[in-house]
Amino acid sequence: MSIAIRPERREDGPAIHALITAAFGQEDEAILVDALRRDGDLWLSLVAEAKREIVGHIALSRLKSPAESLALAPVSVAPARQGEEIGGALIREAIARASVDGEALIFVLGDPAYYTRFGFNVETAAPYECEYAGDYFMALELDAGKATVALVIYADAFGGLG
Repeated sequence: MSIAIRPERREDGPAIHALITAAFGQEDEAILVDALRRDGDLWLSLVAEAKREIVGHIALSRLKSPAESLALAPVSVAPARQGEEIGGALIREAIARASVDGEALIFVLGDPAYYTRFGFNVETAAPYECEYAGDYFMALELDAGKATVALVIYADAFGGLG
């Protein structure tokens, strides 16, 4: 079954919240996306649709530092649709949009076995100090000329994560 990827619409909020909650088996990540949206820090929010049903979602939020950098989190796929490359399609589309827009970096905290497939790696993130630094903290450099090493500071909404 094919999917269509598009920016979220205002009326998608409840469906996105429900999808993220189902995908993670808890509400923390959905509350994070709601807070990023409310605070104006949600830089990009894309949904994957199949037969007019939202089956996937990705969020990119603006970092406070470094300049022109984004955080990828979360990526959600309906439990019944996981393993169909919906998450991968959303990640590729989000990276493409950030690159076209001239962003410098995207940071992610996640499984290296998954995210390295999209060009993220621990080595790129290593020079950046961050409270989340470690084996799962990765970055993807989109524009080497714009990337400046600085403390990575996430949007305030991340402080509310459990």
